[in-house]
Amino acid sequence: MANTAHAHAAAAQGETRRDFLLHSTIAVGAVGTAMMVWPLIHSMNPAADTLALATSEFSIAGIAEGSGITVVWRGKPVFVRHRTAAEIEQAKKDDTADLRDPMTDAKRAQKPEYLILVGVCTHLGCIPLGMKPSEPRGEYGGWFCPCHGSHYDTSGRIRKGPAPLNLAVPPYQYINDTTVRVG
Repeated sequence: MANTAHAHAAAAQGETRRDFLLHSTIAVGAVGTAMMVWPLIHSMNPAADTLALATSEFSIAGIAEGSGITVVWRGKPVFVRHRTAAEIEQAKKDDTADLRDPMTDAKRAQKPEYLILVGVCTHLGCIPLGMKPSEPRGEYGGWFCPCHGSHYDTSGRIRKGPAPLNLAVPPYQYINDTTVRVG
């Protein structure tokens, strides 16, 4: 009887040791697998130079009314125009015009006096003219793409020509009164 109790105790102790070895092996295997997989997962993150292009900050403090600047975001030109009161008024009037890609001016500009657009024509990807005073601004006072004759209004909406869509409004936010972050 003492032998049987001793045999049961030894068997119970063996199962405990076996369970410990099994759990230890599984834990070491899981940690080893994680250490092998982590570099693969980390390699899928965007590179630092790509992340640097993800956002662009600029100041609107020095932009005179009626003029604009061009900044680069993700390798594309972004037009930032300080609109005049007449341009804002015309854009609001054009909200009710027959537009190919209808969108109100209020949805296109967070602050009416500053219009921020991706400066790429939606027809074939040309860069429309109209940021410099010497450039043609088209029939609607906004931008003009000379490649195929697309005309955009003072809110960057397509009004005439082959372009199917308005000039895109990038995601942006005002960090403070004079600084804007695109992206």
